[in-house]
Amino acid sequence: MKELVFAGFGGQGILTAGVVLSQIVLYKGWKATWLPSYGPSMRGGTANCTVKYDEKYIYIPGMEEPDLLLAMNMPSFQKFQGVVKPGGTIITNSDLVDSKGAREDVTIVEVPCLSIAEELKNPRGANIIMVGAIARVMEDFTMQEAIDGMNDMFRKKGKEKFEAQNTIALERGYRLLDK
Repeated sequence: MKELVFAGFGGQGILTAGVVLSQIVLYKGWKATWLPSYGPSMRGGTANCTVKYDEKYIYIPGMEEPDLLLAMNMPSFQKFQGVVKPGGTIITNSDLVDSKGAREDVTIVEVPCLSIAEELKNPRGANIIMVGAIARVMEDFTMQEAIDGMNDMFRKKGKEKFEAQNTIALERGYRLLDK
Protein backbone atom coordinates (compact mmCIF):
# COMPACT_ATOMS: atom_id res chain seq x y z
CA MET A 1 0.00 0.00 0.00
CA LYS A 2 1.17 3.54 -0.77
CA GLU A 3 0.32 6.53 1.42
CA LEU A 4 0.67 10.18 0.41
CA VAL A 5 0.00 13.47 2.17
CA PHE A 6 -0.80 16.62 0.18
CA ALA A 7 -0.46 19.86 2.17
CA GLY A 8 -0.59 23.61 1.58
CA PHE A 9 -2.79 26.69 1.85
CA GLY A 10 -6.44 26.60 0.86
CA GLY A 11 -6.70 27.86 -2.71
CA GLN A 12 -3.56 26.05 -3.89
CA GLY A 13 -5.58 23.09 -5.18
CA ILE A 14 -4.32 20.68 -2.52
CA LEU A 15 -7.58 18.80 -2.09
CA THR A 16 -8.13 18.71 -5.84
CA ALA A 17 -4.64 17.29 -6.38
CA GLY A 18 -5.45 14.50 -3.92
CA VAL A 19 -8.75 13.77 -5.64
CA VAL A 20 -7.07 13.72 -9.05
CA LEU A 21 -4.46 11.21 -7.90
CA SER A 22 -7.19 9.08 -6.27
CA GLN A 23 -9.14 9.08 -9.52
CA ILE A 24 -6.04 8.10 -11.51
CA VAL A 25 -5.70 5.11 -9.17
CA LEU A 26 -9.37 4.15 -9.55
CA TYR A 27 -9.19 4.54 -13.33
CA LYS A 28 -6.34 2.02 -13.29
CA GLY A 29 -8.64 -0.39 -11.46
CA TRP A 30 -6.98 -0.21 -8.05
CA LYS A 31 -8.44 0.83 -4.68
CA ALA A 32 -7.98 4.33 -3.26
CA THR A 33 -9.03 6.44 -0.29
CA TRP A 34 -8.98 10.22 0.03
CA LEU A 35 -9.34 11.87 3.42
CA PRO A 36 -9.42 15.70 3.45
CA SER A 37 -8.65 18.07 6.31
CA TYR A 38 -8.87 21.84 6.18
CA GLY A 39 -8.99 24.83 8.48
CA PRO A 40 -12.04 27.00 9.15
CA SER A 41 -11.37 29.27 6.16
CA MET A 42 -10.83 27.35 2.94
CA ARG A 43 -8.97 29.93 0.84
CA GLY A 44 -5.82 31.00 2.68
CA GLY A 45 -6.29 28.58 5.59
CA THR A 46 -4.46 25.30 5.85
CA ALA A 47 -5.53 22.31 3.80
CA ASN A 48 -4.24 18.77 3.58
CA CYS A 49 -5.42 15.37 2.58
CA THR A 50 -4.23 11.81 2.82
CA VAL A 51 -4.43 9.50 -0.18
CA LYS A 52 -3.84 5.78 0.11
CA TYR A 53 -3.87 3.31 -2.73
CA ASP A 54 -3.24 -0.34 -3.43
CA GLU A 55 -4.41 -3.17 -5.62
CA LYS A 56 -6.11 -4.60 -2.50
CA TYR A 57 -8.65 -3.24 -0.02
CA ILE A 58 -7.52 -0.36 2.25
CA TYR A 59 -8.70 -0.70 5.82
CA ILE A 60 -7.54 2.56 7.42
CA PRO A 61 -7.93 5.74 5.34
CA GLY A 62 -6.21 8.09 7.82
CA MET A 63 -2.57 9.12 7.97
CA GLU A 64 -0.21 6.53 9.40
CA GLU A 65 3.28 6.63 7.89
CA PRO A 66 3.32 8.40 4.50
CA ASP A 67 5.62 7.32 1.69
CA LEU A 68 5.38 10.78 0.14
CA LEU A 69 4.61 14.35 1.17
CA LEU A 70 3.65 17.09 -1.25
CA ALA A 71 4.48 20.39 0.50
CA MET A 72 3.15 23.39 -1.41
CA ASN A 73 4.26 25.96 1.19
CA MET A 74 6.77 26.36 4.00
CA PRO A 75 4.35 25.86 6.94
CA SER A 76 3.22 22.55 5.41
CA PHE A 77 6.82 21.45 4.87
CA GLN A 78 7.69 22.26 8.48
CA LYS A 79 4.56 20.63 9.88
CA PHE A 80 4.56 17.38 7.89
CA GLN A 81 8.17 16.52 7.00
CA GLY A 82 8.49 14.60 10.27
CA VAL A 83 5.67 12.16 9.44
CA VAL A 84 7.22 10.83 6.22
CA LYS A 85 8.67 7.39 6.76
CA PRO A 86 12.45 6.98 6.52
CA GLY A 87 13.39 6.41 2.88
CA GLY A 88 10.28 8.28 1.74
CA THR A 89 10.04 11.29 -0.55
CA ILE A 90 9.11 14.92 -0.05
CA ILE A 91 8.14 16.88 -3.15
CA THR A 92 8.29 20.61 -2.56
CA ASN A 93 6.99 23.62 -4.41
CA SER A 94 10.48 25.12 -4.61
CA ASP A 95 8.99 28.52 -5.48
CA LEU A 96 7.75 28.77 -1.87
CA VAL A 97 9.62 26.10 0.10
CA ASP A 98 13.24 26.27 1.21
CA SER A 99 14.15 22.66 1.96
CA LYS A 100 17.55 23.43 3.48
CA GLY A 101 17.80 21.68 6.81
CA ALA A 102 15.39 18.94 5.75
CA ARG A 103 15.69 15.43 7.09
CA GLU A 104 18.56 13.46 5.63
CA ASP A 105 16.72 10.12 5.59
CA VAL A 106 14.24 11.18 2.88
CA THR A 107 14.59 12.15 -0.76
CA ILE A 108 13.75 15.78 -1.52
CA VAL A 109 12.40 16.57 -4.99
CA GLU A 110 12.10 20.28 -5.73
CA VAL A 111 9.61 21.36 -8.39
CA PRO A 112 9.14 25.06 -9.24
CA CYS A 113 5.49 24.46 -10.04
CA LEU A 114 4.37 28.10 -9.80
CA SER A 115 7.06 29.20 -12.25
CA ILE A 116 6.21 26.37 -14.62
CA ALA A 117 2.47 27.13 -14.39
CA GLU A 118 3.19 30.77 -15.21
CA GLU A 119 5.39 29.72 -18.15
CA LEU A 120 2.52 27.53 -19.41
CA LYS A 121 0.13 30.48 -18.99
CA ASN A 122 -1.91 28.30 -16.65
CA PRO A 123 -1.49 29.85 -13.16
CA ARG A 124 -4.07 27.50 -11.65
CA GLY A 125 -2.23 24.45 -13.02
CA ALA A 126 0.52 24.25 -10.37
CA ASN A 127 -1.31 21.47 -8.52
CA ILE A 128 -1.72 19.44 -11.71
CA ILE A 129 2.01 19.84 -12.45
CA MET A 130 2.63 18.37 -9.00
CA VAL A 131 0.25 15.46 -9.65
CA GLY A 132 2.34 14.65 -12.73
CA ALA A 133 5.53 14.76 -10.65
CA ILE A 134 3.95 12.53 -8.00
CA ALA A 135 2.78 10.00 -10.59
CA ARG A 136 6.34 9.83 -11.92
CA VAL A 137 7.99 9.54 -8.49
CA MET A 138 5.61 6.80 -7.32
CA GLU A 139 6.34 4.76 -10.47
CA ASP A 140 2.93 3.08 -10.37
CA PHE A 141 1.45 4.92 -13.37
CA THR A 142 2.54 5.62 -16.88
CA MET A 143 2.12 9.17 -18.02
CA GLN A 144 -0.76 8.08 -20.26
CA GLU A 145 -2.54 6.30 -17.39
CA ALA A 146 -2.25 9.48 -15.31
CA ILE A 147 -3.56 11.67 -18.13
CA ASP A 148 -6.44 9.33 -18.94
CA GLY A 149 -7.49 9.01 -15.29
CA MET A 150 -7.32 12.77 -14.71
CA ASN A 151 -9.23 13.64 -17.87
CA ASP A 152 -11.89 11.01 -17.15
CA MET A 153 -12.49 12.62 -13.76
CA PHE A 154 -12.76 16.16 -15.13
CA ARG A 155 -15.06 14.99 -17.97
CA LYS A 156 -17.42 13.45 -15.40
CA LYS A 157 -17.48 16.83 -13.62
CA GLY A 158 -18.29 18.64 -16.88
CA LYS A 159 -14.90 20.38 -16.95
CA GLU A 160 -13.58 19.00 -20.21
CA LYS A 161 -12.87 22.55 -21.43
CA PHE A 162 -9.70 22.46 -19.29
CA GLU A 163 -8.54 19.11 -20.67
CA ALA A 164 -5.83 20.45 -23.00
CA GLN A 165 -4.35 22.77 -20.33
CA ASN A 166 -4.45 20.07 -17.65
CA THR A 167 -2.89 17.50 -19.96
CA ILE A 168 0.02 19.84 -20.75
CA ALA A 169 0.50 20.61 -17.04
CA LEU A 170 0.46 16.95 -15.99
CA GLU A 171 2.85 15.98 -18.81
CA ARG A 172 5.24 18.75 -17.79
CA GLY A 173 5.30 17.62 -14.17
CA TYR A 174 5.77 13.99 -15.15
CA ARG A 175 8.57 14.69 -17.60
CA LEU A 176 10.47 16.94 -15.20
CA LEU A 177 11.54 13.84 -13.37
CA ASP A 178 12.34 11.57 -16.31
CA LYS A 179 15.60 9.82 -15.72
